[in-house]
This record gives sequence, structure tokens and C-alpha cells, in this order.
Amino acid sequence: MQSIDIFCRVVDNYGDIGVCWRLARQLHALAGACRIRLWVDNLQAFARIQPGVLAQCDRQTAAGIEIIRWTDPAPDLDPADVVIEAFACDPPARFIERMKPRPHVWIDLEYLSAESWIESCHALPSRQASGMVKTFFFPGFTPATGGLLREQGLLDRRDRWLADPALRWRLLESLGLPRPQIERLRNGARQALLFCYPQAPAQALAQSLKRQHPPCVLVVPQGVYPGLSSQSDDSLYVHEAPFVDQDRFDELLWSADLNLVRGEDSLVRALWAGKPLVWQIYPQQDQVHLHKLDAWLARSPYSPKVHAVIRAWNTGDGADFGDGLDRLLEPAAWSAWRAASARWSRQLAGQADLAGSILAFCAEQWRKG
Repeated sequence: MQSIDIFCRVVDNYGDIGVCWRLARQLHALAGACRIRLWVDNLQAFARIQPGVLAQCDRQTAAGIEIIRWTDPAPDLDPADVVIEAFACDPPARFIERMKPRPHVWIDLEYLSAESWIESCHALPSRQASGMVKTFFFPGFTPATGGLLREQGLLDRRDRWLADPALRWRLLESLGLPRPQIERLRNGARQALLFCYPQAPAQALAQSLKRQHPPCVLVVPQGVYPGLSSQSDDSLYVHEAPFVDQDRFDELLWSADLNLVRGEDSLVRALWAGKPLVWQIYPQQDQVHLHKLDAWLARSPYSPKVHAVIRAWNTGDGADFGDGLDRLLEPAAWSAWRAASARWSRQLAGQADLAGSILAFCAEQWRKG
């Protein structure tokens, strides 16, 4: 196995490319001399989370990974030994035709889910009409799945970063947070991060944070919830920060006391932060996403009060969300939420990581011939 192709169509602005870029980087770190090639149809979104990526460039390299602009018709390139299509995005028909004459491993990387049925479907082969075999690969939260994206030594790196508070202050200063607000954080103010979809009851969040002691600094990436900065007062400061690369986004999650995140990539990174989190799952028709949310909550170590707050955040019920968050931020409930978050992070880190699981699966398939 000398090469890997990853195909990505950008549907959720940053979630799809966020997962695929992390996967490409981790495969590159683990697979040594293996050539990694990432095909992306929307380089504009990619460029916002990875400085140096050029939105109009057909072929370029970043972090040792070749990036191909996925156009229609697609560039006519020879397929790699391993082909990963992220989230059933269907590689070009001509590309699939060129896969036929030579051995390959073809993986359909599915969306992250906590539903129990994925354990019986993980790593199942599916013979295509062409006669080729495609394998379904499910990220997940149990050892019977492909696991979660996690770099080697990530939690140790997180803990070393947190042990040096100067790194946190430099990060916030680089994002334009005014010095008086950094001083408030130094003196015990709470820090929160908001990365949400437009349906989230963010106004209710702001009102709840205003009712709390200590005061709060709420960091919001630019464009995520325009106008929320108008809620700033003596008890809450809302700071619209520029988009950052994935490594600095991790550091923002690590430095916050409370993380409100959306989609798949940000959820996993918030889990590795080990801090209290509120997740907004990607909305789907007929409220299908709420069943998936409930499956995730059932696997979590969180209390029923936390479940209720996260569900209200996803249904847009601002009143229930605000009242519930008020109660969760009281000292005893807050302490329990923090402890459960840290415990779950350590527990999940004890399982195999997704990139390692993919490489192990591919190596096994190559041995079988």
C-alpha cells in the first residue's frame, strides 16, 4: 500500500472538509512514505480552516498532502491503492473505471453515529454492480466501530498546553481579544466558545451567561451568529474572532470552560478537550437528527439535566435551554458536568483511533490479496 485517495464534497461548510483534512493529516503522520491525495470540490471553505490553501489552484500541496480541485469533469488521474470516499460522495465514474484493472481497497467512510446498529454494519463489504467491493466504515464511540479521529499523544499535548497559561493568553491576544478582557479571564472570568448553526437559541445562551457569576467572555467565529456582540455588557463580553486553522481551534476548545459546538468534526474535538460541551447536531428533515442525538446522549456519562439542555439547544427551545443552563452552572452541577466530561474524554482515548483503524483494515485486506 503506497498511496491513498480521499474524496470530499463540502456539504456542511466546514464539517466535511474538517473531517477529511484531519483524516488526511493523520494518515500522513501514521503511514510514513504513503502518498496521500485529497480531492475537494469546494476549496473556498477549505482555505478558511487551512492557511495557504489557494481556492482557485487545481493542484497544490499542504502539510505534505497533495490537494486536487475536484471539478466536473474530474482530472483524469490514476487511482491510488486505497480509495476513501467520505460520506458516500461517489468518486467520478471514469475514476472508478480506472480502479478495475488493479488491486485496491475501496472504503465508504460514513458519518459519525452513536446508534447501536452501526456496530453490525461496520467493515461490511458491499459488492458493486461493477464487481468491485466497497467496504462501509463507521466512525463511532465503541470498540466495535472504527473509533474517533485522534492524533497520537493528543491528550498529553493538550495537558502540556494547558499547563502553560501564557500560551492561552497569547492565543487570545492573537485573535484580537482586548487586553481588559484577557485580564478578566486571568482574574477568574469564565470563557466559552460558540460554534453553532443559525437555528440555535444563541440569544438565550447570552441571557443565561449574563445571569451568572463570574462574568463570561464568549468567543464566536466571525459570521457564525452575526449580531450577537450587541449582547455585550458588564457581565458578558462577546468577541467575534477570525477563523483559525485546526490546531488553533483545538487550543480554543482546550482553553474554554464551556464549548458549544456543531457538526461532527467540532464535536470530536470538543470531546478531546474534556470540558463541558453542548452539541448541535446537523439538522435533518422530519427531525431524524434528534433520534441520532438521543443515541449519543444515551452513550454519554452526562446527567439528565445535561441531556435536557442539549436537547433544548437542538430543538430551539430558548426558554428551556436558558433555565436549564442556569441550573447547570450552579457550583455542584457544574463540578459534576466538568468531571463527567473529563472522564469521558479519557475513556474514549483508550479506544482505537479512526485513522489507525483504517490503516489496520487496509493492511489486512492487502495481506488477504
